[in-house]
Amino acid sequence: MIAWKKNLAVAWVGCFFTGVSFSLVMPFIPVFVEQLGVATNRVEFYSGLAISVTAFAAAIISPVWGSLADRKGRKLMMIRAAVGMTFAMGSLAFVPNVYWLLVMRFLNGILSGYIPNATAMIASQAPKEESGWALGTLATGSIAGNLIGPLIGGALAQWFGIRNVFVITGILLLITTILTIVFVKEDFKPVEKKDVLPTKAVFAKVSNMPMMIGLFVTTLVLQLGINSISPILTLYVRQLAGNTSNTLFISGMIVSVAGISAVASSPILGRIGDRIGSQKVLVLGLIFSMLCYFPMAFVTSPFQLGVLRFLLGFSTGALMPSINTLLGKLAPEEGVSRIYSFNVMFQNFGQVLGPLVGSTVAQAFNYSAVFIVTAAFVMFNICLSVVNFRKTLFKRN
Repeated sequence: MIAWKKNLAVAWVGCFFTGVSFSLVMPFIPVFVEQLGVATNRVEFYSGLAISVTAFAAAIISPVWGSLADRKGRKLMMIRAAVGMTFAMGSLAFVPNVYWLLVMRFLNGILSGYIPNATAMIASQAPKEESGWALGTLATGSIAGNLIGPLIGGALAQWFGIRNVFVITGILLLITTILTIVFVKEDFKPVEKKDVLPTKAVFAKVSNMPMMIGLFVTTLVLQLGINSISPILTLYVRQLAGNTSNTLFISGMIVSVAGISAVASSPILGRIGDRIGSQKVLVLGLIFSMLCYFPMAFVTSPFQLGVLRFLLGFSTGALMPSINTLLGKLAPEEGVSRIYSFNVMFQNFGQVLGPLVGSTVAQAFNYSAVFIVTAAFVMFNICLSVVNFRKTLFKRN
């Protein structure tokens, strides 16, 4: 196995554990907020805020870490992120109130950055003819972690208690740190700060700036859709199923089932993108996701919601690899980490907006309206993408 494939294997594990650490709180965060003494009528607000604050912090700091990665190397930034998240996630087990919960969730976002640097490293090392497959395979790690994380979190919370979930997650991130230090190899020569290409010049060298902006927007909308249900999912499942003793487990299962289809489809769709064009796979994935979101507003049972979430995973498996592949082709070599860090900034803003949109729409209307509004956002993104790729979308490769 050549070096970049070894790096891909280790980075996949790291991205999976990182994705898990970000998303495992989703099914039980409202319950944890209640346990921390928040009044019943404020639980939804603080639940959405606790989920969003991590992504907001990651968004504002991501370009800084991206710039450092272009100077110091991606492996070093992966280690930094893994160590920082180990500390921040483990500390959540000991927070005394909701304010400390928000502080530590914010710190977790500030210290993050493993996934974009792993993506930038593989994008720079993989041969161009295999970039779609490589990035598609890597994407399954973070996708699976993000989507399976709630199932893991829900199950662990019921078995060991919510606080112990954070200790276990800290241990997983410590394992990620060790694996990255020992096994990831990078031939990177540090660059002096004065010799680094300014960010403005990096964007000036991008071959198609409107396309890149469109990809950033697509990343934002994708994450908005995935996360819009976060603050209301447990409550929606309770509404559909009635009061059951395993609501947390069912909620985690419904979120996580999309990870199964995403993991299965992402490398395959990455290879298809290498053959027919990633932009075509991306647009088809957006259309399919809209067709999944809209019916979610009208389901009558948790099983129906779970089936639609499973189908949604196929579109998720198409979108992130396609976005990363296209960004890798547009980005100049000396600024690839910064391009991916800006994409992560939009990704995290989507993770911020998603829960806020979900909780706001749910409070103003009802739970079903959340899915209709999400479908409308995806419809806008489809129109933007068709305009963006109009010159290449209907051409034969």
